Amino acid sequence: MMEFPAPASERDGGRWPRVGSLFTAAVVVPTLVAAAYYAFFSADRYVSESRFLVRNPHPPQATTLIGGLLESTGFSRSLEDTYVVQNYILSRDALAELEENLAVGAAFRKGGRDFLNRFPGLEWEDTFESLYRYYKARVSVTTDTASSVTVLTVSAFTAEDAYRINERLLVMSERLVNQLNRRAREDTMAHAESETQAAEARARAAAQALAAYRNRVSVIDLERQAALQLQEIAKLGDALFSARTLLSQVEALAPRNPQVSALRLRVRDLEREIAAESAKVTGAGGSLASKATEFERLTLEQEYARKQLEAALLALESARDHAQRQMLYLDRVVRPNLPATPIEPRRVRGFLVVVIFSLMLWAMLSLLIYSVREHRS
Repeated sequence: MMEFPAPASERDGGRWPRVGSLFTAAVVVPTLVAAAYYAFFSADRYVSESRFLVRNPHPPQATTLIGGLLESTGFSRSLEDTYVVQNYILSRDALAELEENLAVGAAFRKGGRDFLNRFPGLEWEDTFESLYRYYKARVSVTTDTASSVTVLTVSAFTAEDAYRINERLLVMSERLVNQLNRRAREDTMAHAESETQAAEARARAAAQALAAYRNRVSVIDLERQAALQLQEIAKLGDALFSARTLLSQVEALAPRNPQVSALRLRVRDLEREIAAESAKVTGAGGSLASKATEFERLTLEQEYARKQLEAALLALESARDHAQRQMLYLDRVVRPNLPATPIEPRRVRGFLVVVIFSLMLWAMLSLLIYSVREHRS
């Protein structure tokens, strides 16, 4: 009779664990532990949810059809500022303020016998950093990029704590948006105001320089004064022409007429007056021509400073309007709710996860053990 070799388990002398003991260690024990934990230790957790939107009531000029449709709604969504608020809610600064005003650390310690979910949990360190890690696990902020609506959820061991933390985070976020508005407005206006003040100072200095020069050289309006001087010279020229004409006629008709000497004296006087008046206009000393260069320079400086001031005032008004358009608002789409019943932990789901994971672990270990046995045999 042919004899078959003994099974591998008999040849190994029981060195490999039996299937029953492996199933107990990998499935039965974790399942019992999970059942005991969810039945006797896990604490109820309440979740408060709110929704908000960060928007700008003055949308930019639309350049597309879709942009025009958004502009017709009267506001534009600001995703960048929404992400700023989201990062602030999950920051250490927000946690520090919550700890100072609401004592969130004490609220997160209310888990009773739930040693896994209450603070500090498995970390065993009661520090701010461990509290910050725990805080990020209990506070969730998600933003829908399509609607730009941000959902803020807070989980705590009492409904009142979840509601108070959620409400406080919204208040802090609104304050942050106001700070962003003030900072943007101040930054926008500061440069424009400084430029306006500088332009005013330049315009004032140019006006004072021109006034001082006018007082020093006794010139009010160079062009009008020059025109008056030229009119006077023209009148004297006409008088000189008449005097010379009359002198020529008298000398031709009666050379020994006593009026000849008087007419000659009249001609010389007119020539001297014309020369004096011409010197006032085009002379080398204190003539109007010598004053014209400096006067025109100062006049041009004043005109340039005035135009700079006008441009600065327009820029200031534009900056003020732009600052108003940069205003952001945090609108509460859904206010924080006071949860009536706990929704965490989901005990049935958690228990089933443990059971399924344990079965998968048992199956993998069993396959590994059998493959090693077959290889050794």
